[in-house]
Amino acid sequence: MSLAGRRVVVVGGTSGMGAATVRASRRLGAEVVSAGRRPVAERDGVDGVHEVVVDSTDEASVRALFESVGELDHLLVTAPPGQSGVFLEQDLALARTFMDGKFFGSWTCARYAAPRLRSHGSITFVTGGAMVRPSVGRSMITAAFAAIEALTRALAVELGPRRVNAIRPGYTDSDFWTFLSDEERKELRRRVAEGTGAGGH
Repeated sequence: MSLAGRRVVVVGGTSGMGAATVRASRRLGAEVVSAGRRPVAERDGVDGVHEVVVDSTDEASVRALFESVGELDHLLVTAPPGQSGVFLEQDLALARTFMDGKFFGSWTCARYAAPRLRSHGSITFVTGGAMVRPSVGRSMITAAFAAIEALTRALAVELGPRRVNAIRPGYTDSDFWTFLSDEERKELRRRVAEGTGAGGH
Protein backbone atom coordinates (compact mmCIF):
# COMPACT_ATOMS: atom_id res chain seq x y z
CA MET A 1 0.00 0.00 0.00
CA SER A 2 1.22 3.49 -0.84
CA LEU A 3 -0.09 6.96 -0.09
CA ALA A 4 2.50 8.68 -2.26
CA GLY A 5 1.05 11.82 -3.79
CA ARG A 6 -1.86 11.88 -1.34
CA ARG A 7 -2.58 14.59 1.20
CA VAL A 8 -3.77 13.35 4.59
CA VAL A 9 -5.13 15.66 7.29
CA VAL A 10 -5.34 14.42 10.87
CA VAL A 11 -7.28 16.58 13.31
CA GLY A 12 -6.12 15.44 16.71
CA GLY A 13 -2.76 14.36 15.33
CA THR A 14 -0.76 15.38 18.35
CA SER A 15 -1.42 12.29 20.48
CA GLY A 16 -2.96 8.83 20.68
CA MET A 17 -4.53 7.32 17.57
CA GLY A 18 -4.14 10.58 15.69
CA ALA A 19 -0.38 10.64 16.24
CA ALA A 20 -0.15 6.98 15.22
CA THR A 21 -2.04 7.78 12.01
CA VAL A 22 0.35 10.64 11.27
CA ARG A 23 3.34 8.30 11.63
CA ALA A 24 1.77 5.55 9.52
CA SER A 25 0.70 7.95 6.77
CA ARG A 26 4.19 9.41 6.50
CA ARG A 27 5.72 5.94 6.30
CA LEU A 28 3.37 5.23 3.39
CA GLY A 29 4.53 8.34 1.58
CA ALA A 30 1.66 10.77 2.20
CA GLU A 31 1.95 14.50 2.61
CA VAL A 32 0.60 14.86 6.15
CA VAL A 33 -0.97 17.80 7.92
CA SER A 34 -1.28 17.27 11.66
CA ALA A 35 -3.70 19.66 13.34
CA GLY A 36 -4.30 20.02 17.05
CA ARG A 37 -4.54 22.47 19.89
CA ARG A 38 -0.77 22.37 20.32
CA PRO A 39 2.04 21.75 17.83
CA VAL A 40 4.41 18.81 18.21
CA ALA A 41 7.99 20.03 18.27
CA GLU A 42 9.53 16.66 17.42
CA ARG A 43 8.15 13.30 16.28
CA ASP A 44 10.34 10.29 16.92
CA GLY A 45 11.64 9.03 13.58
CA VAL A 46 9.11 11.08 11.58
CA ASP A 47 9.87 14.12 9.51
CA GLY A 48 8.07 16.13 6.86
CA VAL A 49 4.85 16.59 8.85
CA HIS A 50 3.20 19.99 8.57
CA GLU A 51 2.04 20.99 12.05
CA VAL A 52 -0.95 23.34 12.36
CA VAL A 53 -2.63 24.68 15.49
CA VAL A 54 -6.43 24.46 15.33
CA ASP A 55 -9.32 24.61 17.77
CA SER A 56 -11.96 22.24 16.43
CA THR A 57 -14.63 23.93 18.56
CA ASP A 58 -13.95 27.25 16.80
CA GLU A 59 -15.53 27.41 13.34
CA ALA A 60 -13.26 30.19 12.11
CA SER A 61 -10.18 28.23 13.18
CA VAL A 62 -11.34 25.11 11.34
CA ARG A 63 -12.29 27.08 8.22
CA ALA A 64 -8.85 28.69 8.16
CA LEU A 65 -7.19 25.27 8.50
CA PHE A 66 -8.87 23.82 5.42
CA GLU A 67 -8.47 27.00 3.40
CA SER A 68 -4.73 26.71 4.02
CA VAL A 69 -4.67 22.97 3.25
CA GLY A 70 -6.47 23.20 -0.10
CA GLU A 71 -7.37 19.92 -1.77
CA LEU A 72 -6.97 16.78 0.29
CA ASP A 73 -7.44 13.04 -0.08
CA HIS A 74 -8.14 11.75 3.41
CA LEU A 75 -9.30 13.26 6.68
CA LEU A 76 -9.20 11.59 10.09
CA VAL A 77 -10.93 13.39 12.95
CA THR A 78 -10.21 12.40 16.52
CA ALA A 79 -11.69 15.65 17.80
CA PRO A 80 -10.97 16.22 21.49
CA PRO A 81 -13.82 15.64 23.91
CA GLY A 82 -15.20 18.09 26.41
CA GLN A 83 -15.96 17.16 29.98
CA SER A 84 -18.01 14.11 30.77
CA GLY A 85 -19.41 13.39 34.21
CA VAL A 86 -22.20 11.91 36.28
CA PHE A 87 -25.57 12.83 34.77
CA LEU A 88 -27.16 14.13 37.98
CA GLU A 89 -24.13 16.28 38.75
CA GLN A 90 -24.06 18.06 35.39
CA ASP A 91 -25.75 21.22 34.22
CA LEU A 92 -26.50 21.95 30.56
CA ALA A 93 -23.36 24.01 30.01
CA LEU A 94 -21.11 21.19 31.23
CA ALA A 95 -22.99 18.56 29.24
CA ARG A 96 -22.62 20.66 26.11
CA THR A 97 -18.83 20.73 26.37
CA PHE A 98 -18.63 17.10 25.27
CA MET A 99 -21.16 17.46 22.46
CA ASP A 100 -19.41 20.62 21.27
CA GLY A 101 -15.95 19.12 21.53
CA LYS A 102 -16.61 15.68 20.10
CA PHE A 103 -19.70 15.88 17.89
CA PHE A 104 -19.67 19.44 16.61
CA GLY A 105 -15.86 19.41 16.42
CA SER A 106 -16.13 16.43 14.07
CA TRP A 107 -19.04 18.02 12.16
CA THR A 108 -17.15 21.28 11.62
CA CYS A 109 -14.03 19.53 10.32
CA ALA A 110 -16.08 17.49 7.86
CA ARG A 111 -18.06 20.55 6.77
CA TYR A 112 -14.99 22.52 5.72
CA ALA A 113 -12.98 19.58 4.42
CA ALA A 114 -15.70 18.10 2.21
CA PRO A 115 -15.70 20.82 -0.50
CA ARG A 116 -11.95 20.27 -0.90
CA LEU A 117 -12.01 16.47 -0.75
CA ARG A 118 -11.01 14.76 -3.99
CA SER A 119 -13.55 12.38 -5.51
CA HIS A 120 -11.66 9.25 -4.38
CA GLY A 121 -11.19 10.66 -0.90
CA SER A 122 -12.44 9.72 2.55
CA ILE A 123 -13.47 11.12 5.90
CA THR A 124 -13.05 8.97 9.00
CA PHE A 125 -14.41 9.76 12.45
CA VAL A 126 -13.43 8.03 15.69
CA THR A 127 -16.06 7.02 18.24
CA GLY A 128 -15.66 4.28 20.83
CA GLY A 129 -17.02 1.22 22.55
CA ALA A 130 -19.11 3.35 24.93
CA MET A 131 -21.52 3.72 22.02
CA VAL A 132 -22.77 0.18 22.64
CA ARG A 133 -21.61 -0.38 26.24
CA PRO A 134 -22.41 2.73 28.27
CA SER A 135 -20.99 3.07 31.75
CA VAL A 136 -21.84 5.23 34.74
CA GLY A 137 -20.67 8.82 34.43
CA ARG A 138 -20.27 8.76 30.66
CA SER A 139 -23.74 9.48 29.32
CA MET A 140 -22.57 12.38 27.15
CA ILE A 141 -19.74 10.28 25.72
CA THR A 142 -22.27 7.66 24.63
CA ALA A 143 -24.62 10.31 23.22
CA ALA A 144 -21.89 12.08 21.26
CA PHE A 145 -20.53 8.82 19.82
CA ALA A 146 -24.04 7.80 18.75
CA ALA A 147 -24.57 11.18 17.08
CA ILE A 148 -21.29 10.87 15.18
CA GLU A 149 -22.16 7.40 13.91
CA ALA A 150 -25.57 8.64 12.75
CA LEU A 151 -23.87 11.58 11.03
CA THR A 152 -21.47 9.16 9.37
CA ARG A 153 -24.28 7.20 7.76
CA ALA A 154 -25.98 10.38 6.54
CA LEU A 155 -22.80 11.87 5.09
CA ALA A 156 -21.89 8.61 3.35
CA VAL A 157 -25.09 9.06 1.35
CA GLU A 158 -24.79 12.81 0.87
CA LEU A 159 -21.09 13.01 -0.05
CA GLY A 160 -20.75 9.86 -2.20
CA PRO A 161 -18.72 8.66 -4.03
CA ARG A 162 -16.42 9.99 -1.33
CA ARG A 163 -16.27 7.54 1.57
CA VAL A 164 -17.34 8.46 5.09
CA ASN A 165 -16.68 5.98 7.89
CA ALA A 166 -16.54 5.79 11.65
CA ILE A 167 -14.26 3.48 13.58
CA ARG A 168 -15.33 2.30 17.01
CA PRO A 169 -12.28 1.11 18.94
CA GLY A 170 -12.53 -0.54 22.29
CA TYR A 171 -10.42 0.58 25.22
CA THR A 172 -7.09 2.00 24.10
CA ASP A 173 -4.56 3.17 26.68
CA SER A 174 -3.96 6.57 25.12
CA ASP A 175 -3.87 10.25 26.07
CA PHE A 176 -7.66 10.30 25.92
CA TRP A 177 -7.68 9.09 29.54
CA THR A 178 -5.42 11.81 30.96
CA PHE A 179 -8.43 13.37 32.71
CA LEU A 180 -8.19 10.43 35.12
CA SER A 181 -5.70 10.32 37.96
CA ASP A 182 -2.90 7.74 37.84
CA GLU A 183 -4.76 5.55 40.32
CA GLU A 184 -8.05 5.83 38.41
CA ARG A 185 -6.26 4.96 35.18
CA LYS A 186 -4.61 1.95 36.80
CA GLU A 187 -8.00 0.78 38.08
CA LEU A 188 -9.50 1.23 34.60
CA ARG A 189 -6.76 -0.93 33.08
CA ARG A 190 -7.42 -3.59 35.70
CA ARG A 191 -11.18 -3.63 35.01
CA VAL A 192 -10.64 -3.76 31.25
CA ALA A 193 -8.21 -6.67 31.63
CA GLU A 194 -10.66 -8.59 33.84
CA GLY A 195 -13.48 -8.07 31.35
CA THR A 196 -11.51 -9.08 28.29
CA GLY A 197 -11.29 -12.71 27.25
CA ALA A 198 -7.61 -12.37 26.37
CA GLY A 199 -6.81 -10.67 29.65
CA GLY A 200 -6.44 -7.23 28.07
CA HIS A 201 -3.75 -8.32 25.60
